[in-house]
Amino acid sequence: FAMSPQDWWRREREAMRTPLYKFNNDMVFVDGRMLEAKGWAGEIDRDSYWIDYEKGYIYIGVDPTDRLIEITAFDNALTRTLADVHGKTSDGKGVTVRGVTFTQYAYRAIEIEGHNPEGVSPESDHGKDVIGSTFEHCTISHCSRVAGYFRGDQMTIRHCLINDTGTEGLYILSSNDVLLEKNIITRTNVEQITGYYATAVKIFNQCYRVTCRDNLVIDNPDSSGIWYDVGNVDGVFINNWVEGTDNGFFFEISQGAICAGNVFVNCGTGIRILNSRDVQIHHNTMLNSRAQIGRTARSAVGDHFGWHPATGPDVDERDGHRFTGNLLVADEWFNHPLLQLDQVPGLRDRLMSPQVAALDHNVYVRRVYESSVPMIMWSPSTDESGRAGFDSTKQLHDRFPEFASSSKTYLNYHGPLFQGEKLSRFTLLADFPGAQQTAKLPAGVAELLNWPASAEVPPGAFHMD
Repeated sequence: FAMSPQDWWRREREAMRTPLYKFNNDMVFVDGRMLEAKGWAGEIDRDSYWIDYEKGYIYIGVDPTDRLIEITAFDNALTRTLADVHGKTSDGKGVTVRGVTFTQYAYRAIEIEGHNPEGVSPESDHGKDVIGSTFEHCTISHCSRVAGYFRGDQMTIRHCLINDTGTEGLYILSSNDVLLEKNIITRTNVEQITGYYATAVKIFNQCYRVTCRDNLVIDNPDSSGIWYDVGNVDGVFINNWVEGTDNGFFFEISQGAICAGNVFVNCGTGIRILNSRDVQIHHNTMLNSRAQIGRTARSAVGDHFGWHPATGPDVDERDGHRFTGNLLVADEWFNHPLLQLDQVPGLRDRLMSPQVAALDHNVYVRRVYESSVPMIMWSPSTDESGRAGFDSTKQLHDRFPEFASSSKTYLNYHGPLFQGEKLSRFTLLADFPGAQQTAKLPAGVAELLNWPASAEVPPGAFHMD
């Protein structure tokens, strides 16, 4: 299963960090333990292997006597094809798979075929080839590239374990009304491939109304978490737990999303919004996980990925975000802004309007009094650098009176906060003064979270009666 990187991969930039042999899809196991690929026989140790593709030999660094030695024999387990088979034409119905373990596949375990738009496409023109697939209580593990490529409207993936994949875990493409619920996605991009921008879950290319609810996304240090990328519309990201994964919720070149009631722990960047518009970010709990909202000059003219930027809002439409009721906490070792609004300097003369339409009722906690970085970074601004830094919400409100009038800052704070932080119990203690900084959720968001629409709720992801 020798393979080369895709043509958009930047060899001149990434080859020093990701040698080409990592793109080969073979996998070798000793007693069920996955070995690491190497580039030649001289690098092999007990934890690695090398394949001589010209002569067809596999080299390992352990004595195979009395051991189970395995190598991937198939590049996938199940393909739901669109082709005619045995004189029969596809009926367009999705597959239903429950309680099956798929493991040790070169490339991917599951492939549901369908149309991949190569340009701007209305939702009526894609996702219709296979409709209604369901995967429940399945395990998909040890796939050299991804767990599967999933296409088709009205798809459900629920109660599944996805682990130990070469790049992505779940890959959803050009599909509408999809539900990802109560899954565990862990240990993706185990080969640490750079320049592929791997992510635990990729929702790609003009997907409409994809809901991610109650998923556990953990231990993906070399991947993003759940990434809505390129032309997605009206995503819903609620009640998820994301830990140890950079860019926990990533929404790029897309429009309209609700991100509410989630927990982000030690993510570096928990929430990242890039070149998008109209994202509602409400009542999330973020520990050592900043929120980052940004826009660049990237457009469909001369872009490395061609038509991709044309599927999302244009450069002067990347705004309208709402950031309210969130709880952002940083310990002594987290040396980043808690909220970061970025705009490239080249847009300064073109765009001076804020990226956010609402920013209030948030609570920021730092366990240090002074930091080398501001608590909030803001751009665009009229400062010489085009950006401004604030160490408190009062400073922000004084500069921009339309924002942060009911937000609070707690610096050098070591008092009551969570019920049990070391046990990952992030419900607020009543003695935490910021717990009194309550606000109402938008009615539609409250309904999604099953919280009372009229209730005043404290900041963060846990509603307290």
